[in-house]
Amino acid sequence: MSATWYVVIAVVMVLIEGRIYRKWGLSKVFYDRFFKQPAVFEGQEVQMVEKIYNRKLLPLPWLRIESKMDESLKFNSQANLSIKYGQFHKSLFTLMPYTGITRTHKIQCIKRGYYALNSVALTCGELFGMDEVSKEMSIDASLMVYPKLVPIKEIPIPSHNWQGDISVRRWIIDDPFLTSGIREYTYGDSFNQINWKATAKTGQLQVNKRDYTAQPRIIIYLNMDISEEMWDAVTDTDLIERGISYAASLASYYISQGIETGFGCNGYTIECKNEPVRIWPKNGNDQVMVILEAMAKLIIDRSITFYTFLQQDIDRGMSGYDIIMITPYISPRLQGQIDKLKAYGNGLAIVHLQNQEQGA
Repeated sequence: MSATWYVVIAVVMVLIEGRIYRKWGLSKVFYDRFFKQPAVFEGQEVQMVEKIYNRKLLPLPWLRIESKMDESLKFNSQANLSIKYGQFHKSLFTLMPYTGITRTHKIQCIKRGYYALNSVALTCGELFGMDEVSKEMSIDASLMVYPKLVPIKEIPIPSHNWQGDISVRRWIIDDPFLTSGIREYTYGDSFNQINWKATAKTGQLQVNKRDYTAQPRIIIYLNMDISEEMWDAVTDTDLIERGISYAASLASYYISQGIETGFGCNGYTIECKNEPVRIWPKNGNDQVMVILEAMAKLIIDRSITFYTFLQQDIDRGMSGYDIIMITPYISPRLQGQIDKLKAYGNGLAIVHLQNQEQGA
Protein backbone atom coordinates (compact mmCIF):
# COMPACT_ATOMS: atom_id res chain seq x y z
CA MET A 1 0.00 0.00 0.00
CA SER A 2 1.40 3.39 -1.01
CA ALA A 3 2.03 6.26 1.36
CA THR A 4 -0.86 8.13 -0.24
CA TRP A 5 -3.34 5.51 0.96
CA TYR A 6 -1.94 5.74 4.50
CA VAL A 7 -2.54 9.46 4.41
CA VAL A 8 -6.07 9.02 3.07
CA ILE A 9 -6.90 6.39 5.69
CA ALA A 10 -5.47 8.60 8.46
CA VAL A 11 -7.50 11.58 7.29
CA VAL A 12 -10.67 9.49 7.13
CA MET A 13 -10.07 8.12 10.62
CA VAL A 14 -9.48 11.62 12.00
CA LEU A 15 -12.71 12.81 10.35
CA ILE A 16 -14.66 9.87 11.77
CA GLU A 17 -13.11 10.38 15.18
CA GLY A 18 -13.96 14.09 15.04
CA ARG A 19 -17.58 13.28 14.17
CA ILE A 20 -17.78 10.80 17.05
CA TYR A 21 -16.52 13.36 19.56
CA ARG A 22 -18.75 16.11 18.21
CA LYS A 23 -21.76 13.86 18.71
CA TRP A 24 -20.94 12.00 21.92
CA GLY A 25 -17.92 13.74 23.45
CA LEU A 26 -19.86 15.66 26.11
CA SER A 27 -22.68 13.20 26.60
CA LYS A 28 -22.81 11.65 30.07
CA VAL A 29 -20.18 14.09 31.31
CA PHE A 30 -21.07 15.41 34.76
CA TYR A 31 -19.41 18.33 36.50
CA ASP A 32 -19.79 19.80 39.99
CA ARG A 33 -18.06 22.61 41.85
CA PHE A 34 -18.44 23.75 45.46
CA PHE A 35 -16.63 25.50 48.28
CA LYS A 36 -15.74 23.46 51.36
CA GLN A 37 -16.80 26.42 53.51
CA PRO A 38 -19.83 28.41 52.34
CA ALA A 39 -18.68 31.51 54.25
CA VAL A 40 -15.33 32.94 55.37
CA PHE A 41 -13.98 36.31 56.47
CA GLU A 42 -12.05 38.68 54.23
CA GLY A 43 -8.40 37.65 54.07
CA GLN A 44 -9.05 34.00 54.87
CA GLU A 45 -8.37 31.01 52.62
CA VAL A 46 -11.02 28.68 51.26
CA GLN A 47 -10.88 25.48 49.22
CA MET A 48 -12.81 25.15 45.97
CA VAL A 49 -13.49 21.56 44.88
CA GLU A 50 -14.08 20.43 41.29
CA LYS A 51 -15.49 17.00 40.42
CA ILE A 52 -15.76 15.70 36.86
CA TYR A 53 -17.14 12.33 35.72
CA ASN A 54 -17.10 10.57 32.35
CA ARG A 55 -19.85 7.94 32.55
CA LYS A 56 -19.54 6.38 29.11
CA LEU A 57 -17.26 4.05 27.16
CA LEU A 58 -15.72 6.81 25.01
CA PRO A 59 -12.49 8.20 26.59
CA LEU A 60 -11.81 11.92 26.63
CA PRO A 61 -8.20 12.71 25.59
CA TRP A 62 -8.74 16.27 26.81
CA LEU A 63 -11.51 18.18 28.48
CA ARG A 64 -11.32 21.88 29.32
CA ILE A 65 -13.50 23.57 31.96
CA GLU A 66 -13.62 27.36 31.85
CA SER A 67 -15.46 29.85 34.05
CA LYS A 68 -15.25 33.52 34.90
CA MET A 69 -14.07 34.21 38.43
CA ASP A 70 -14.03 37.49 40.31
CA GLU A 71 -10.57 38.99 40.67
CA SER A 72 -11.13 39.22 44.44
CA LEU A 73 -10.85 35.42 44.62
CA LYS A 74 -7.14 34.85 44.15
CA PHE A 75 -5.89 31.34 43.37
CA ASN A 76 -2.75 30.40 45.30
CA SER A 77 -1.54 28.45 42.27
CA GLN A 78 -1.85 30.21 38.92
CA ALA A 79 -1.15 27.09 36.82
CA ASN A 80 -4.76 26.68 35.68
CA LEU A 81 -5.56 30.37 35.51
CA SER A 82 -5.85 32.51 32.42
CA ILE A 83 -6.39 36.26 32.86
CA LYS A 84 -7.81 38.20 29.97
CA TYR A 85 -10.46 40.90 30.22
CA GLY A 86 -11.17 39.74 33.77
CA GLN A 87 -10.18 36.52 35.49
CA PHE A 88 -10.98 33.13 33.95
CA HIS A 89 -10.35 29.83 35.67
CA LYS A 90 -9.33 27.04 33.32
CA SER A 91 -8.99 23.36 34.29
CA LEU A 92 -7.74 20.64 31.93
CA PHE A 93 -8.63 16.96 32.41
CA THR A 94 -7.99 13.62 30.71
CA LEU A 95 -10.74 11.12 31.45
CA MET A 96 -10.78 7.42 30.73
CA PRO A 97 -14.11 5.55 30.36
CA TYR A 98 -16.25 5.48 33.53
CA THR A 99 -13.80 7.47 35.61
CA GLY A 100 -13.91 10.62 37.69
CA ILE A 101 -11.39 13.19 38.90
CA THR A 102 -11.53 15.47 41.93
CA ARG A 103 -9.37 18.58 42.22
CA THR A 104 -9.03 21.02 45.10
CA HIS A 105 -7.91 24.61 44.62
CA LYS A 106 -6.84 26.95 47.42
CA ILE A 107 -8.26 30.45 47.08
CA GLN A 108 -7.42 33.61 49.01
CA CYS A 109 -10.47 35.82 49.61
CA ILE A 110 -9.08 39.31 49.37
CA LYS A 111 -12.33 41.31 49.37
CA ARG A 112 -15.72 41.24 51.10
CA GLY A 113 -18.61 40.18 48.89
CA TYR A 114 -21.02 37.53 47.71
CA TYR A 115 -19.66 35.45 44.86
CA ALA A 116 -22.07 33.32 42.84
CA LEU A 117 -20.67 30.97 40.19
CA ASN A 118 -23.62 30.05 38.00
CA SER A 119 -22.15 28.44 34.89
CA VAL A 120 -19.11 26.83 33.32
CA ALA A 121 -18.12 26.10 29.73
CA LEU A 122 -17.07 22.52 28.86
CA THR A 123 -15.00 21.84 25.74
CA CYS A 124 -13.62 18.49 24.58
CA GLY A 125 -12.18 16.98 21.43
CA GLU A 126 -10.35 14.09 19.87
CA LEU A 127 -6.68 13.30 20.37
CA PHE A 128 -5.32 15.39 17.50
CA GLY A 129 -7.27 18.54 18.42
CA MET A 130 -8.75 18.87 14.92
CA ASP A 131 -12.34 18.96 16.16
CA GLU A 132 -13.90 20.10 19.40
CA VAL A 133 -17.36 20.53 20.88
CA SER A 134 -18.48 22.90 23.61
CA LYS A 135 -21.49 23.45 25.82
CA GLU A 136 -22.42 25.58 28.81
CA MET A 137 -23.49 23.92 32.03
CA SER A 138 -25.34 25.52 34.92
CA ILE A 139 -23.90 25.08 38.41
CA ASP A 140 -24.86 26.35 41.82
CA ALA A 141 -21.72 27.35 43.70
CA SER A 142 -21.59 30.43 45.92
CA LEU A 143 -19.25 31.87 48.49
CA MET A 144 -19.96 34.45 51.17
CA VAL A 145 -17.00 36.60 52.23
CA TYR A 146 -17.75 38.50 55.43
CA PRO A 147 -16.10 41.84 56.22
CA LYS A 148 -12.77 41.76 57.97
CA LEU A 149 -13.06 42.02 61.74
CA VAL A 150 -10.79 44.45 63.56
CA PRO A 151 -10.03 44.77 67.29
CA ILE A 152 -12.58 46.96 69.08
CA LYS A 153 -9.78 49.17 70.43
CA GLU A 154 -8.98 50.19 66.84
CA ILE A 155 -12.46 51.63 66.32
CA PRO A 156 -12.62 55.33 67.29
CA ILE A 157 -15.81 55.13 69.34
CA PRO A 158 -15.98 57.76 72.10
CA SER A 159 -16.15 55.81 75.35
CA HIS A 160 -17.70 58.67 77.30
CA ASN A 161 -20.94 58.27 75.37
CA TRP A 162 -21.62 54.92 76.96
CA GLN A 163 -22.07 53.80 80.53
CA GLY A 164 -21.69 50.52 82.27
CA ASP A 165 -19.47 47.50 82.20
CA ILE A 166 -19.82 45.63 78.90
CA SER A 167 -17.49 42.85 79.97
CA VAL A 168 -20.07 41.58 82.48
CA ARG A 169 -22.92 42.13 80.01
CA ARG A 170 -24.50 44.92 82.06
CA TRP A 171 -25.00 48.44 80.85
CA ILE A 172 -26.81 50.76 83.28
CA ILE A 173 -28.75 53.13 81.04
CA ASP A 174 -31.83 55.30 81.30
CA ASP A 175 -34.70 53.21 79.94
CA PRO A 176 -37.49 55.31 78.33
CA PHE A 177 -40.00 52.49 78.84
CA LEU A 178 -39.58 52.11 82.61
CA THR A 179 -41.17 54.79 84.85
CA SER A 180 -40.49 54.94 88.57
CA GLY A 181 -42.34 58.20 89.38
CA ILE A 182 -42.49 61.89 88.47
CA ARG A 183 -40.33 64.93 89.23
CA GLU A 184 -40.12 68.60 88.34
CA TYR A 185 -38.89 69.56 84.91
CA THR A 186 -35.23 70.59 84.69
CA TYR A 187 -33.29 72.14 81.85
CA GLY A 188 -32.26 69.51 79.31
CA ASP A 189 -35.20 67.14 79.84
CA SER A 190 -36.83 65.92 76.63
CA PHE A 191 -40.33 67.21 75.93
CA ASN A 192 -41.55 63.67 75.28
CA GLN A 193 -40.87 62.96 78.97
CA ILE A 194 -43.40 65.54 80.19
CA ASN A 195 -46.28 64.11 82.20
CA TRP A 196 -49.14 66.39 81.21
CA LYS A 197 -51.60 65.06 83.79
CA ALA A 198 -49.18 65.76 86.63
CA THR A 199 -48.36 69.16 85.12
CA ALA A 200 -52.03 70.15 85.01
CA LYS A 201 -52.54 68.96 88.59
CA THR A 202 -49.54 70.78 90.11
CA GLY A 203 -49.42 73.82 87.86
CA GLN A 204 -45.71 73.21 87.18
CA LEU A 205 -44.02 71.19 84.47
CA GLN A 206 -43.55 67.61 85.63
CA VAL A 207 -41.64 64.84 83.84
CA ASN A 208 -41.64 61.07 84.18
CA LYS A 209 -38.75 59.76 86.23
CA ARG A 210 -37.14 56.93 84.35
CA ASP A 211 -35.90 53.77 85.93
CA TYR A 212 -32.72 51.96 84.90
CA THR A 213 -32.25 48.75 83.02
CA ALA A 214 -29.40 46.42 82.17
CA GLN A 215 -30.89 45.39 78.81
CA PRO A 216 -29.77 47.82 76.10
CA ARG A 217 -30.67 47.54 72.45
CA ILE A 218 -27.88 48.64 70.15
CA ILE A 219 -28.33 49.47 66.50
CA ILE A 220 -25.30 50.27 64.36
CA TYR A 221 -25.87 52.72 61.52
CA LEU A 222 -23.53 53.16 58.54
CA ASN A 223 -23.72 56.26 56.38
CA MET A 224 -22.89 55.58 52.72
CA ASP A 225 -22.86 59.30 51.89
CA ILE A 226 -19.30 60.59 51.68
CA SER A 227 -20.58 64.15 52.12
CA GLU A 228 -23.91 65.92 52.24
CA GLU A 229 -23.23 67.25 48.73
CA MET A 230 -22.72 63.76 47.30
CA TRP A 231 -24.89 63.50 44.22
CA ASP A 232 -24.63 59.93 42.98
CA ALA A 233 -21.72 57.47 43.15
CA VAL A 234 -19.62 56.82 46.25
CA THR A 235 -16.20 58.23 45.43
CA ASP A 236 -14.21 56.72 48.32
CA THR A 237 -15.09 53.03 48.43
CA ASP A 238 -12.12 52.17 50.68
CA LEU A 239 -13.49 54.51 53.34
CA ILE A 240 -16.91 52.83 53.25
CA GLU A 241 -15.30 49.39 53.31
CA ARG A 242 -13.57 50.41 56.52
CA GLY A 243 -16.92 51.52 57.88
CA ILE A 244 -18.44 48.14 57.02
CA SER A 245 -15.54 46.44 58.79
CA TYR A 246 -16.11 48.62 61.88
CA ALA A 247 -19.82 47.81 61.86
CA ALA A 248 -19.21 44.06 61.52
CA SER A 249 -16.67 44.10 64.35
CA LEU A 250 -18.95 46.03 66.71
CA ALA A 251 -21.97 43.86 65.94
CA SER A 252 -20.02 40.64 66.48
CA TYR A 253 -18.56 41.94 69.74
CA TYR A 254 -21.77 43.25 71.30
CA ILE A 255 -23.77 40.13 70.46
CA SER A 256 -20.98 38.00 71.94
CA GLN A 257 -21.49 40.03 75.13
CA GLY A 258 -25.18 39.13 75.23
CA ILE A 259 -26.42 42.52 74.00
CA GLU A 260 -29.26 42.76 71.48
CA THR A 261 -27.73 44.33 68.38
CA GLY A 262 -28.98 45.39 64.94
CA PHE A 263 -27.65 47.09 61.82
CA GLY A 264 -28.90 49.74 59.44
CA CYS A 265 -27.52 51.40 56.33
CA ASN A 266 -28.74 53.73 53.59
CA GLY A 267 -27.13 51.43 51.02
CA TYR A 268 -28.72 48.23 49.70
CA THR A 269 -27.91 44.57 49.17
CA ILE A 270 -27.73 42.62 45.91
CA GLU A 271 -31.09 41.04 46.78
CA CYS A 272 -33.02 44.22 47.68
CA LYS A 273 -32.03 47.00 45.32
CA ASN A 274 -33.19 50.51 46.19
CA GLU A 275 -34.22 49.43 49.69
CA PRO A 276 -32.18 50.57 52.70
CA VAL A 277 -30.92 47.89 55.07
CA ARG A 278 -32.62 47.59 58.47
CA ILE A 279 -31.98 44.66 60.79
CA TRP A 280 -33.61 45.27 64.15
CA PRO A 281 -31.74 44.28 67.32
CA LYS A 282 -31.81 40.67 68.45
CA ASN A 283 -29.39 38.38 70.22
CA GLY A 284 -27.79 35.03 69.44
CA ASN A 285 -25.58 33.45 66.80
CA ASP A 286 -28.33 33.56 64.18
CA GLN A 287 -28.43 37.35 64.46
CA VAL A 288 -24.68 37.55 63.90
CA MET A 289 -25.05 35.49 60.71
CA VAL A 290 -27.96 37.63 59.49
CA ILE A 291 -25.96 40.84 59.96
CA LEU A 292 -22.71 39.49 58.48
CA GLU A 293 -24.54 38.07 55.44
CA ALA A 294 -26.23 41.40 54.81
CA MET A 295 -22.85 43.12 55.05
CA ALA A 296 -21.28 40.60 52.65
CA LYS A 297 -24.03 41.36 50.12
CA LEU A 298 -23.93 45.10 50.68
CA ILE A 299 -23.40 47.21 47.55
CA ILE A 300 -21.36 50.38 48.01
CA ASP A 301 -24.04 52.68 46.70
CA ARG A 302 -26.91 54.48 48.37
CA SER A 303 -30.60 53.75 48.06
CA ILE A 304 -31.64 56.96 49.86
CA THR A 305 -29.77 59.82 51.52
CA PHE A 306 -28.70 59.26 55.10
CA TYR A 307 -30.82 62.27 56.11
CA THR A 308 -33.90 60.51 54.70
CA PHE A 309 -32.85 57.26 56.36
CA LEU A 310 -32.78 58.93 59.79
CA GLN A 311 -35.99 60.82 59.07
CA GLN A 312 -37.76 57.47 58.67
CA ASP A 313 -36.75 56.61 62.25
CA ILE A 314 -37.95 59.99 63.49
CA ASP A 315 -41.27 59.62 61.67
CA ARG A 316 -41.89 56.25 63.30
CA GLY A 317 -41.02 57.67 66.71
CA MET A 318 -38.12 55.32 67.34
CA SER A 319 -37.18 55.37 71.00
CA GLY A 320 -35.16 53.41 73.52
CA TYR A 321 -32.19 52.44 71.33
CA ASP A 322 -28.47 53.03 71.71
CA ILE A 323 -27.32 54.09 68.24
CA ILE A 324 -23.73 53.88 67.07
CA MET A 325 -23.49 56.04 63.96
CA ILE A 326 -20.53 55.37 61.63
CA THR A 327 -20.32 58.34 59.27
CA PRO A 328 -17.73 60.25 57.20
CA TYR A 329 -19.22 63.63 58.20
CA ILE A 330 -21.59 65.46 60.53
CA SER A 331 -23.28 68.47 58.95
CA PRO A 332 -25.56 70.96 60.72
CA ARG A 333 -28.52 69.38 58.93
CA LEU A 334 -27.50 65.88 60.05
CA GLN A 335 -26.87 67.16 63.59
CA GLY A 336 -30.49 68.27 63.66
CA GLN A 337 -31.58 64.67 62.99
CA ILE A 338 -29.25 63.42 65.72
CA ASP A 339 -30.71 65.89 68.22
CA LYS A 340 -34.23 64.73 67.37
CA LEU A 341 -33.28 61.08 67.89
CA LYS A 342 -31.78 61.97 71.27
CA ALA A 343 -34.90 63.91 72.20
CA TYR A 344 -36.93 60.75 71.50
CA GLY A 345 -34.96 58.94 74.20
CA ASN A 346 -32.24 57.31 72.14
CA GLY A 347 -28.59 57.22 73.12
CA LEU A 348 -26.15 58.06 70.33
CA ALA A 349 -22.40 57.77 69.76
CA ILE A 350 -20.59 58.80 66.60
CA VAL A 351 -17.69 56.98 64.94
CA HIS A 352 -16.04 59.39 62.49
CA LEU A 353 -14.73 57.82 59.30
CA GLN A 354 -11.69 59.64 57.96
CA ASN A 355 -9.64 58.98 54.86
CA GLN A 356 -5.88 58.55 54.96
CA GLU A 357 -5.21 62.20 54.12
CA GLN A 358 -7.26 63.20 57.17
CA GLY A 359 -5.14 60.98 59.37
CA ALA A 360 -7.40 57.94 59.70
